[in-house]
Amino acid sequence: MLPNVLTIAGTDPSGGAGVQADLKAFSANGAYGMSVITALVAQTTTGVVEVQEVPPEFVTAQLVTLLDDVRVDAVKIGMLANAGVIHAVIEVLDRYAPPHVVLDPVMVAKSGDRLLAPDAVGALRDELLPRVDLITPNLPEAADLLGEPELTDVEGMPAQAERLAGLGAKQVLLKGGHLAGESSVDLLHGDGVSEFLSSERVATTNDHGTGCTLSAAIAALRPQRPDWLTAVRESKDYLTGALRAAEQLDVGHGHGPVHHFYRWW
Repeated sequence: MLPNVLTIAGTDPSGGAGVQADLKAFSANGAYGMSVITALVAQTTTGVVEVQEVPPEFVTAQLVTLLDDVRVDAVKIGMLANAGVIHAVIEVLDRYAPPHVVLDPVMVAKSGDRLLAPDAVGALRDELLPRVDLITPNLPEAADLLGEPELTDVEGMPAQAERLAGLGAKQVLLKGGHLAGESSVDLLHGDGVSEFLSSERVATTNDHGTGCTLSAAIAALRPQRPDWLTAVRESKDYLTGALRAAEQLDVGHGHGPVHHFYRWW
């Protein structure tokens, strides 16, 4: 039986990030994708122009309507925009207790535009984070969550992942893609596992939506795999392939998208 996987996130009209990227990643990794919209984002490969936040009450309506009808095997949470939406999501998670919840703490877009209100960081960190199964921050997001300087080396990642776990995160995938080097090194920490996962650093500017794509792939694969480590490894391999094939696409004038369907097209 194919897993049903839900993304709770904002939109991207260019198709490279947000809900559109999540649905592609779900499909590419053998899951049936569903979506609940938290924000309508006018953005392209060059940046964010405007954000229309969805009222928390309508986020709740979308979620309850879906979860009353459809079995959900995993949830990926992306852009939540503000504290009201965060609290709406928390209430639904508490009510329905879906398995395998992945949180990608979307705070800043690739272009540098902020996607989470500063006063909502505390709600995400203190209330939502302890309710999810895996959190996937990059180094700037981890620094923001912890209120500390951004790491500049791999050596500091285990201690930082442990501090994130101290906030209540059951599993932490700390992504080291912002560091220099020939390899992109991430750290999976939690549930008795603390393991560095290295992948090829692909030389491309087509890296729009990589965080969305990775976390969505993990959510799609986790119900199909025996543990988080296996799901994360396979998701990193998938993303590396999507980055390698991104030059086949011609989308926009900025940071282009990865090729989600490189295995078939």
